[in-house]
Parts: sequence; structure tokens; C-alpha cells
Amino acid sequence: MQETKDIGLRGILVADTKICAVDGEKGRLIYRGYNIDELARYSSFEETVYLLLYETLPTRKELEIFKETLASERQLPVGIIRHLKKRKKTANTMDVLQSVIPMLADFDSEARIETKGVNIEKSIKLIAKTATLVACWDRIRKNLDITKPDEKLGHATNFLYMLNGDMPDEETARDFDTCLVLHAEHSFNASTFTARVVASTHAHMYACAGAALGALSGELHGGANTQVMRMLFEIDNPDRVEKWINATLDAGKKIMGMGHAVYKTMDPRAKILSGISEKLAERTGNTKWFELSRKIENITRAEFKKRKGKEIYPNVDFYSPSIYCVMGIDPDLFTPLFAVSRMTGWCAHIIEEKFAEAQPKAVIYRPEAEYVGGYCGLEGCKYVRIDKRE
Repeated sequence: MQETKDIGLRGILVADTKICAVDGEKGRLIYRGYNIDELARYSSFEETVYLLLYETLPTRKELEIFKETLASERQLPVGIIRHLKKRKKTANTMDVLQSVIPMLADFDSEARIETKGVNIEKSIKLIAKTATLVACWDRIRKNLDITKPDEKLGHATNFLYMLNGDMPDEETARDFDTCLVLHAEHSFNASTFTARVVASTHAHMYACAGAALGALSGELHGGANTQVMRMLFEIDNPDRVEKWINATLDAGKKIMGMGHAVYKTMDPRAKILSGISEKLAERTGNTKWFELSRKIENITRAEFKKRKGKEIYPNVDFYSPSIYCVMGIDPDLFTPLFAVSRMTGWCAHIIEEKFAEAQPKAVIYRPEAEYVGGYCGLEGCKYVRIDKRE
């Protein structure tokens, strides 16, 4: 067998997919054949969910029915609410999500039924309930009354309503809806690949989603947006940006939210989020975080070009924190918000992994690793019984 080794599996093809295409050279992101620019401009989150799950855009009637179905699945089981109220209120929200999402299997009599149709039903439950779970936990940990979901509201509007207890204005709800569309899917990233690896073992949907949440919680993946907000808090003043950037680069550290493993040009999501952040700042009069973000981007790009001789661009995590912060959302909820949206992509990939016609029926991910030696090197160690060891 010919050896192939690429650290982090970069550039290694592991499966076929019909869900998403990422063109890093041209800066294009495609969901099921549709450009993200068009989906962000014209589509809603519910329409995007339908597209990713059912492989086609819905008719008006199909979308109306789907919205009703999704809204009807928002309520959390009483047993889950009881559990949340017993949790330590200082618990990290991602840890809460990672532990509670698999618990939903306890309340689903079809959790282990493996047909495509039933898995789509489980996906709808997960997408609806993840949003409720994040909002509900945030209220509980703050000693606030839980805001019950309103089935008459759209997904984005309802989430902000459950989170804050107040109805958001139409423009803010639309901006948040667009953020959900942009975060819904991104091909074989770390969390999605994790979900597919677990799905390849024939684990049920809830187990796969729980595993994906664990991967998303890392600061180099979903946690990057919270790190960006911490950076903004630390710099705080536009006059400090240049000195801070230079000191960070001199120390060999990364500027969080800048650069991407795939995109060699502007991340198309970052371009859209930048526009949302700017308009939201102007509309609310809270321009500090957008202006600070823009200055960090400009100086980082200039310094990187000078030092490395090549371009660096903001990614999806760079401008979303300034948006969420102006919306009044706590920074430690930024990664959970990522999960609220990305649950859609995970579910689509789990279903594809389980039921794709092009894939063999029983393939489990099992990559190779090169053993480079332990304590005694490649030759191995001579075993000494414990009573003889010094």
C-alpha cells in the first residue's frame, strides 16, 4: 500500500458530497448548488434548512408547512428542563449543549430507527430544540424565568425573543436570520467531519450531533468568535490597535479571526457579515466594535503583507462578534450560536454519511498513522517487572 501522510488530513479526499462546495481560490461557498451570496440576500434560515435537508428549494406551500413543522418541535421535554435547573449555573454553555443534546434520545422513541425519513424528522427536532436549549439555559443560569417559544414567530425572531424576553425589531431579526444562513454549513470542517466519523459507526443522530458539538467547542474552531471578542475587549481603543497588532505578531501569535485554512481570498461569509456589522452599527449608533474590527483588519492585512509578502483576510469569525455584541448577546454564547445554525449542516452530513447511494454500505473511517517511537524509540522497550524497577 502506498503511504500517504498529510498532517490534519489537509488535501486528502475522504468522501463524495452533494451538500456543500468551498472554492478557496475564488472565495465561493455553495449550498446544494446555490451561491451563499444569493441565499444570504434572498433566502431565510428555514428555507436554507429545507434546502440542506431535502436537497432542493421549497415551493411557497412547502416552506409554509416546513416552518410550522420546525416551530412545533421547539419545546424541550420537561425532563430536560428539570435537568438544566439542576446544573451548576457556572457551567460552560457548550458543555451543557454537548451533554444535553444526546439526552434528547431518551425522549425520542425513534432515536435508533435508521431510515432516511426518520433521520430527517430527528434533524428537524434537533435544529428546533438546539435554539430553545441555548436560550433556555441562558435564562436559567441568569435566574430569569424561561421564555416559552412562540410557534407563530420565525426561527431567528423566536430565538432572540426567547433569549431576551423581548420582541426584536424586524431589521435586527433579519440580520440575525442572515447570520444563521451564513453559519449553517461549510463542508468537511472539523466538527462536520467528526459528525460523519461517528455516523460511519452507525451511531444514532443524537450521538453524532453531540460529538460534533465537542469539536466545535475548541477555540480553533467555533470558539474563535469568542476569542475575537476578547481581543476587541482587550484592545478597546482604536488608538491601541497598531501597537497591539505588532506586539502580537512579533510574539509569533495569531490574530484571531484573520486567515482561513481553505480560503486564499476573502471568505464570502466575512464579506457579508462585515456589511451587516456596519449597517447594524449605524442603525443603533453603537459603532465602536465595528470600527475597531475594521481597523484591526486593515492593520493586520498591511502588516502581514509587509512581513510575509502575502495577503491575509478575515474569516467568518471576525465580524460576527461585533454583530452579536451590538445585539446584546453575551460573548460566551457566540459559539453556541454557531451550533444553533450549524446543527443544520451536521444533520445533512450525518444523513448523507448514513444513506448516500454512492458510498459503500459499511465503511467506517479508519485512517492510518505512522508510529515514530515511544520512550525507547522504534525498537521498543524491554519489560521489567514492577518489583525490579528502580
